[in-house]
Amino acid sequence: MSDRETWATRLGFILAAIGSAVGLGNIWQFPFKTATNGGAVFLVFYLAAVLLIGVPAILAEFVVGRRTKSNAIDAFAELGHPQFRIVGALGVFTGFWILSYYDVVGGWVLRYILGSATGAYFGNPAEYFGAVSAGPEAVLAQALFLIICMSIVALGIEDGIEKATKVMVPSIVLLMLALAAWAATLGGAADGYAYFLTPDFSTLTANAGDVIPFAVGQAFFTLSLGMAIMITYSSYIDEDDSLPVDGGIIVVTNTLIGVLAGLVVFPILFAIGVSPDTSGPSAIFVAMASAFGQLPAGRVLGVLFFGVVLIAAVSSAISLLEVIVAYGVDNTGFSRLTLSFAAGAGLFVLGLPSAWDTAWLGWFDTLAYKLFLPLSVLLVLVFVGWVLSGEAVAELRQGTGGLGAFGPVWLWMVRTVVILAVILTLALGLQTLFLGSEPAIVPPI
Repeated sequence: MSDRETWATRLGFILAAIGSAVGLGNIWQFPFKTATNGGAVFLVFYLAAVLLIGVPAILAEFVVGRRTKSNAIDAFAELGHPQFRIVGALGVFTGFWILSYYDVVGGWVLRYILGSATGAYFGNPAEYFGAVSAGPEAVLAQALFLIICMSIVALGIEDGIEKATKVMVPSIVLLMLALAAWAATLGGAADGYAYFLTPDFSTLTANAGDVIPFAVGQAFFTLSLGMAIMITYSSYIDEDDSLPVDGGIIVVTNTLIGVLAGLVVFPILFAIGVSPDTSGPSAIFVAMASAFGQLPAGRVLGVLFFGVVLIAAVSSAISLLEVIVAYGVDNTGFSRLTLSFAAGAGLFVLGLPSAWDTAWLGWFDTLAYKLFLPLSVLLVLVFVGWVLSGEAVAELRQGTGGLGAFGPVWLWMVRTVVILAVILTLALGLQTLFLGSEPAIVPPI
């Protein structure tokens, strides 16, 4: 095994972890998942999932990573339980699966930056989305997005990921704040805020099988849980860092940016008379493009908005790619450059169906949310709560000066409430995957 890299600073780790969390999950998926799952009622369950499940779960992944200083697969063997390597392998596979279609959406963003600058989509936004979201153009854009991500990861932890996220994360925050302030001046802002922030719980009773799994899955996705990212990133940090403090900063910042994205998107959609619940995955593309085509300085606003989305997409994608590369660095003699581009080639191939047809992208996304993510998180929680147990609490206490009762309370939260909540989420997801009138497990024909 080669000498492993580390973060140059604690801030570097925090910003990298925030960058991983603050990605397309927040700016692309969060608004349309909210819109198609009941508006504010989805937001309520998402915030509850972040607090009750996300916080304990992110600490569980931190514990595994920092205690072993190893990649997500070998970490379980380092802890003396090699039979649990399958848990890490599932996390790596889940990240690989998600990045295979995530990079396709990243390619869309690249095309929309160009389309904003030229005004190419102003005449017919829906037709433009159809042209760039599937087929040869989408494949080429997917490849370009992957090359950007591979190049950053190939530079390493300190020189690549850390330096990139130190620029990207503050840029995301500042630009989103500026966009939210501008969106507040639009005529439809009040209606947009009402839709986003006023829950209608009748929606939940009618669609609980979809709302709850997607809300919890969104919490996992936006916090980068179940994808082995936080295990990998925390393996590069020192023992004197406080995991609860770092985890709290990451969760709070990520959640605020997710809510901020809603405060940007929904006022704009209502201002131009677009129904959010019919926008679907194309919400920030067709609907937002329509808005920029109608608003003053639309080209500038479009470049700014999609520029933010691109920064967020890259910051998340490099974390998913790093999970794969970290395993190769620890277990092979190949260079980071070789491993980064080899992983990228595999991702490109797996992502081809999603790039060629958006129906496949939806299928990949559904399986990730309803099966792979909750199952991966569940297995990590079971391992930390019932196998690692007291050793996990000891690791959590490192760098905190003592946690008092927090450590045991956290452990029992993981063992009971959190695990049961994830089991319920997984069960609801499996029901819609396998037992619905049109089982979602069936791939597009």
